[in-house]
Amino acid sequence: MRYRKISLASGHRFDHGRHWAASLDLRFAQRDGVTRMVQARHQGPLRVQRPFYPEGRSEACHVYVLHPPGGLVSGDALTINAHVERGAHALLTTPAANKLYKADSQGVAWTQHTRLSVEDGATLEWLPQETIAFDGSKGEQRTHIELHGSARCLGWEVMALGRPASDLPYVSGRIEQHFRLSLDGKPLWLERQPLDPLHPRFVGRWGQGGATVQATLWSVGIDDSPAAIEALREALPDNPRWAVTVRHGVLLLRYLGNSRNEAWALCEQAWQLCAPFGLSETPTHRVFG
Repeated sequence: MRYRKISLASGHRFDHGRHWAASLDLRFAQRDGVTRMVQARHQGPLRVQRPFYPEGRSEACHVYVLHPPGGLVSGDALTINAHVERGAHALLTTPAANKLYKADSQGVAWTQHTRLSVEDGATLEWLPQETIAFDGSKGEQRTHIELHGSARCLGWEVMALGRPASDLPYVSGRIEQHFRLSLDGKPLWLERQPLDPLHPRFVGRWGQGGATVQATLWSVGIDDSPAAIEALREALPDNPRWAVTVRHGVLLLRYLGNSRNEAWALCEQAWQLCAPFGLSETPTHRVFG
């Protein structure tokens, strides 16, 4: 008896060849004094909601990036590209937390790649909700931001490891994080971080120190960095879980602790405090839940 060989699509495989791809390509341009989303191409389960202007049509164009599945599983491959043209101002966020689920029995990884490009004289704010890594999650996150000329950019990443409230800590798995920020092709900030509970760095005081929540806020284009840092240090809560500095023109605020709410509040307040220093008009409308 002869059997016909069945060719399965990569998404239906049950080995390391499994691959479910989704992509989103966005472009923003200024038209008649208003920033408009002039391109929104997608493949797979990545979408955007209709742009809105809570601060007025002459201010930032706000867009929610949607991933209907609500999280990444083994084999998922998400790619997000956003380009902001000269004079435009876009603010991208998400409606809910991004979840990184436990790898399957084959240990297949997921990938999430984000590329943001901002032209001379443009502004981008990248403000997603937090990411929650479930125990056993395996994958790679890459964020590449390309700035040109006098481009301005502020963004944050908040990562919560495990679900301590459910007594489900992050004790297995591995997440590779890569971050690259460049100006006119010159690297300003390069970072690689492995989140591996079995590595001494994860619990060592010289590394993660056992913390379950980490956050980074970055900003390029602040008019007066020393004044901005002073304002942050005076206004933000006085505790040893965060610090702020400037390196190569990049303002960096870091949080390392065990509270998602504390990290989120810190980043949101810092975002509002940075606005008067040239990033944008002072935000008067909350876009976050």
